Amino acid sequence: MNNLLKRSFSGIIFVTFFLSAILFSQESYILLVSFFGVVAIWELSKMTSFKSIVTYILFGLTLFLMLKRPDSYAISLILGINILSSVYLIYQLFRKKEITYSTERGKLGLTIRYLIFSFCFLILLPFYNQNYTPYLMICVLLLIWVNDSFAFIIGKNFGKRKLFLSVSPKKTVEGFIGGFIFALVAAYIISTSSLNTTDFSLINWFIIAAIVSVIGTIGDLVESKLKRQANIKDSGTIMPGHGGILDRLDSLLFAAPFVYLYINFII
Repeated sequence: MNNLLKRSFSGIIFVTFFLSAILFSQESYILLVSFFGVVAIWELSKMTSFKSIVTYILFGLTLFLMLKRPDSYAISLILGINILSSVYLIYQLFRKKEITYSTERGKLGLTIRYLIFSFCFLILLPFYNQNYTPYLMICVLLLIWVNDSFAFIIGKNFGKRKLFLSVSPKKTVEGFIGGFIFALVAAYIISTSSLNTTDFSLINWFIIAAIVSVIGTIGDLVESKLKRQANIKDSGTIMPGHGGILDRLDSLLFAAPFVYLYINFII
C-alpha cells in the first residue's frame, strides 16, 4: 500500500506539472520537456555507460535549430532517420537481437536517434500548422494514459497469454487488446468534444489512437529490453514508484515521431 501511495502521489504531481506546462504557454512546455530530455539522456548514459557532454550539447543545438526553422527540409530528413532507427529497434526487438552499442560511437548514435531526435519531435508535436495547439498535445497524452491504464487493469484481471515474455513478463495479449480498444473509445470521445481544436476527423483520431497504442506499447518494450541488457529494474529514481523519466515517457517518446509524421505529412 505504501508503494501504491508513493506511485499515485508522484504520478499526480507529474501529470499536474505536465498539463500545467502545456496550458500555460509554449515556452513553459518547451522548457519542461527539454528538462525531461536532459534527465532521460542522463538516465540512458548510465544504462549504456556513456559519459559525454556532447549529447546534451547536440540536444540543445538540434532543438534550437528545429524550433527556429520549423519549415526546414532538414526536419524531414531528421524525421526520416528517427523513423528508420525506430523501425530497426522494432526489428531487433522482435528478432530477439541485442540492441548493440559496444563502442563509444555506437552509444552516441543510439542516444541521438533513440532519445535526442524523439524528444525534439515530442516538443514539436503540439505545433500544428506552425501554431502552438496545446489541446492537441493533451489529446495525445490522454490516448497514451487511457491505453496504458486499461492495458494494466485488463491485463491484471483477465490477462493469461504473455505478450512478450522475454522482455516484459507482466504484459499480456489481453491487456494490449484492452488498451487498444479503450484508446479507440477515447479517440471517439475526443473527436466529438471541444478538445478537438484541430478539427481532425473521427478516422484521423482512430489512426492516431492506433499509432499511440501499438507504437507506444512497442516503445515500452524497447526500453524494457535496454534495461534488461543493462541489468537494471528502472532507468532512474526521480519518480518514486515509477522509476525514471525514461520509464514514464517511454511509450509517448517512441510514438511521438510517428504521430508527428501522420499529423504533418499525411493528414
